[in-house]
Amino acid sequence: MKQLVRLTLLAVLALALAACGSSMQSASSEGVSSQITYGELDGNRHPYVGLMVAQDADGNPLWRCSGTLMSPTLFLTAGHCTEPPAVKVEIWFDADVDAGRPGNGFPFTGQTGGTPYTHPQYDPNAFFRYDLGMVVLDANRPMLMSQYGALPRQDVLDRLARQRGLQNVTFTAVGYGLQRINPVFVEAARVRMLARPHLVQINTGYTGDFSILLSNNASTGGTCFGDSGGPNFIGDSNVIGGVTSFGINGNCAGTGGVYRVDRKDDLDWLATFGLFPQP
Repeated sequence: MKQLVRLTLLAVLALALAACGSSMQSASSEGVSSQITYGELDGNRHPYVGLMVAQDADGNPLWRCSGTLMSPTLFLTAGHCTEPPAVKVEIWFDADVDAGRPGNGFPFTGQTGGTPYTHPQYDPNAFFRYDLGMVVLDANRPMLMSQYGALPRQDVLDRLARQRGLQNVTFTAVGYGLQRINPVFVEAARVRMLARPHLVQINTGYTGDFSILLSNNASTGGTCFGDSGGPNFIGDSNVIGGVTSFGINGNCAGTGGVYRVDRKDDLDWLATFGLFPQP
C-alpha cells in the first residue's frame, strides 16, 4: 500500500511542504489551510458542518480540520484530528470563517468547543484504519440547530454499491479545506464548500473494508488538506457515509480517501456517546 497523506492542516507546516508531500496523506491541515477542490460555495446548505482547531494543554493551536455536528453536544470528525497532543477543540460554524476574523476569535476561541475523543483502536502509525474522532462539547456551550448530521445504517455502503453500480453512488463532501494545490500555487480559505464526488473503489485490496475511494477531479470536485474529518453525505441527504481521511498524493489529485462510518465497530463506539443510526 502507498503511504497515505493525512488531510489535516498543521499550523507549523509550510504550504510548499504540503504541496510536495508524497503518497497517502491525511486530509487535515498540516501547516496549510485546505478546502474542497473544484467545489462550490456551500453557503447555508450545511450549517451543521464546522471548522475545528485542536489545541494543546497550553491552548496553542495544533491543526485544523472539518467535522459535523450530530447533536447539540456532539461533533463528529476524524481520529487523526482528535489524537494527542490535542486536549481541547474550538469550533466555528460560519460559512466564511475568514470574513469574521479577528472578531470571531479564530483560532483560539470558537462559537463552541469541547473535549476530543479518538476511536479506542486508533493507531497514529496506521491512522486510516480507525480514523474516527468525537468532540463532546462543553456542557455550557451546546449548539442548537434545526438539523444535524445523521449516522448510516450498518453496511449501507455495501448495499448501495451492489444495487446501483459504483458510478451511480454519489456523495456530497463538505469541508473547509484547500481548493487547489500544486508545487507553486495554493488556493486556500477558511470557507465552507462542497463537492459531489462519486464512488471509485469499495471493498478492494487497497481500501480494505474500512475505507472507500471517491473521485477527485475538475468534474466532480474532491477533498484536500483541511477537509479531514469533514462529512461525505450519501447523495443529497444528511446521512454521513464516512469522514474525509486521506489523499493519495500531496496535490490532492485523482481520488480521495474516506473512512467509513457504517461498520459495526464504529457504530458501536458512537453508540457509547448516545448516537444511533436513523431507523
